[in-house]
Amino acid sequence: MSPIFVAVDTPDLERARSLARQVQADAGGVKLGLEFFSANGPAGVATIRDMGLSVFLDLKLHDIPNTVAKAVEALRPLKPAVLTVHAAGGRAMLEAAKAAAGLETRVVAVTVLTSLDGEDLKSIGVPSDPGEQVARLASLARAAGLDGIVCSGAEVAAAHTAWPDGYFVVPGVRPAGADVSDQKRVVTPRQALDDGASMLVIGRPITGADDPAAALRDITATLRDWTSATGQA
Repeated sequence: MSPIFVAVDTPDLERARSLARQVQADAGGVKLGLEFFSANGPAGVATIRDMGLSVFLDLKLHDIPNTVAKAVEALRPLKPAVLTVHAAGGRAMLEAAKAAAGLETRVVAVTVLTSLDGEDLKSIGVPSDPGEQVARLASLARAAGLDGIVCSGAEVAAAHTAWPDGYFVVPGVRPAGADVSDQKRVVTPRQALDDGASMLVIGRPITGADDPAAALRDITATLRDWTSATGQA
């Protein structure tokens, strides 16, 4: 299975279905986030899932433990492969989310968004640099029994070393030479995998291309010797 999940960030269900169809043969799955979910809800997620695609449901749930647990329970029928919650919600919230999830779903904690850097963290009262904050929140997620974390490629090597059996989702991945857009801490797909990423989330370099399927194949080609060595397809 490919480690690449294509970020289908659109409120348009037909556009999402078209993109999913184009990348289905070569992607490990698709990421559906708040933009898609707000417009289409659980029924939209089910539509994409029923195409035979693995779904990473990136909702970044963050509330009191009971509310998050009830939300995760409500999402269980969708059987997402991976579901996100915010690590900043605290240990009790993380434990509640994991307890409420089905056995088919990995629950991973978002640590520091890839759109933030050290100055951004300081502006919201976090004195640590991104690496330190990711390490702190990864330790919390592990202690709470979660499956892994979401972090940038800049932090995944250290996180993997500290948590060898963790599941690491790396967004903000860009092929060499691609526009980084609103991302601040980016790496190439190959670098992220070499450093311990389990899943690569790639959006605009694929979905914004004239031929998304070809763009995905081009990126996959840069990973070919990695996937052969690890037995991935």
